[in-house]
Amino acid sequence: MKVLAGNSNRPLAEAIAACLNIPLTKASVRRFSDMEVFVEIQENVRGEDVFIIQPTSYPANDNLMELLVCIDALRRASARRITCVVPYFGYARQDRKPGPRTPISAKLVANLITTAGADRVLTMDLHAGQIQGFFDIPTDNLFAGPVFGQDINDHFNTADLTFVSPDVGGVVRARSQAKRVDADLAIIDKRRERAGVSEVMNVIGDVNGRDCIIVDDIVDSAGTLCNAADALMEQGAKSVSAYVTHGVLSGGAVARVAASSLDKLVTTDSILATEAVRVSHNIRRITIAPLLADAMMRISEERSVSSLFD
Repeated sequence: MKVLAGNSNRPLAEAIAACLNIPLTKASVRRFSDMEVFVEIQENVRGEDVFIIQPTSYPANDNLMELLVCIDALRRASARRITCVVPYFGYARQDRKPGPRTPISAKLVANLITTAGADRVLTMDLHAGQIQGFFDIPTDNLFAGPVFGQDINDHFNTADLTFVSPDVGGVVRARSQAKRVDADLAIIDKRRERAGVSEVMNVIGDVNGRDCIIVDDIVDSAGTLCNAADALMEQGAKSVSAYVTHGVLSGGAVARVAASSLDKLVTTDSILATEAVRVSHNIRRITIAPLLADAMMRISEERSVSSLFD
């Protein structure tokens, strides 16, 4: 078993390798002067079970191309099996045609990874579960729920909790988290006027006097999250926090969260944190390295991955 790290999230790759108690594979992943990606594997990987750790976060196109070139380099070096560990799968929000003459980019990216020569994909909290079906190779979709559940038990009185879905599409995710600690569920009914802009309309459920936890998979501009927090406070919530798997936090998102009604935003380290995220007073990150390392070991040893969530 070997672990190769791209440049997208090197600290996460190092943490995973430490959990597995193996060194990262020696490799050079760099750019030519015109920004072409060049990869050189600097040790023998013939017949090895190789895992490439590379989230396709910002800059998404560069990191995706880096992943594809790493796959090709390993395939040509005769690796026995290539597993792409993509904690954050970019382009996942483009999983259907929302209008005429628009692409389904998530399917395109799945095709690129498969055609490049990957044998398997390991990812986390896909934006839509059906993206697993976009791949023609085995795809394991892990969930941050168990990691969040432990953190929630450590920081909250679960007797006063209500879990909140920020939209109708996220109800299954919020309900699953609520079941872990036997808590109530509420839903935000919102109307999105255009991409990146949302307007909260109603809160479905009783949140008066409750500690509310918003559960979601991606926080990008944080507009939906902050609007939801304001709506919950207006309905009498005692406090509002959020647990979101992938902290994209683009543009002015960090400042927006800092000025919002949110007591705390908790994300995983699936995406490399910016300096603004690291110094923010109300954004906290928890690691998914042990979970990914466990899943990778199970894949390498041909053991069940789904039993992680039993």
